[in-house]
Amino acid sequence: MPSFDVVSEVDRQEVKNAVDQAQREIATRFDFKNTDSSIEHNDLALTLRTVSEDRLAALRLVVEEKLVKRGVSLKGMDYAKIEDATQNTVRQVITIKVGIGSDKAREINRMIKEKGPKGVSSQTQGETVRVTGKKRDDLQAVMALLKGADLGIPLQFNNFRD
Repeated sequence: MPSFDVVSEVDRQEVKNAVDQAQREIATRFDFKNTDSSIEHNDLALTLRTVSEDRLAALRLVVEEKLVKRGVSLKGMDYAKIEDATQNTVRQVITIKVGIGSDKAREINRMIKEKGPKGVSSQTQGETVRVTGKKRDDLQAVMALLKGADLGIPLQFNNFRD
C-alpha cells in the first residue's frame, strides 16, 4: 500500500551557515558599527544582542534573510519577548521548532480524515505522521491539502513508498 511520512525538520548545518553569514554581514555593515551587536548560536536557539530595539529589528531582519536564502522556513521560528540586558543593551531569543507535537499531529490527522479523499488513513508515529492510501493520486491530494493548510510549522514529506 502506498504511504509517506509527514515530518517537520530543519537542516542544522544550514542554520549554522546562515548565522555565520549574518555575523559576517553585521561585522561589515556601517549601521551596525559601535552597536556591539552579536548573534549567539546554540543548536536550535539563537540569541540576538544589540544596543536598541530598532537595531534588534534590523539584526533580526538580517538573520531572517540569511535563513530564507539557505532554505530554512520561518514558520518554525518562535520569538521570545525582547528583554533588557546589561549595559543598556537588549536581547531576544529565537527558538527554531523541530518535530510535530502531539496537538499538531492530532490536527493533521483530523484534517486528513475530514477533507482528505476516501480510503486515506493517517496515524501518529512519534514526531511523524504516516499517511497511507490505496492510490498514489490520493496521497498526492493529501500532500496538496497539507501544503495549502496553515498549520504554523514547516512540513516536509519524505519516505514515499509505492
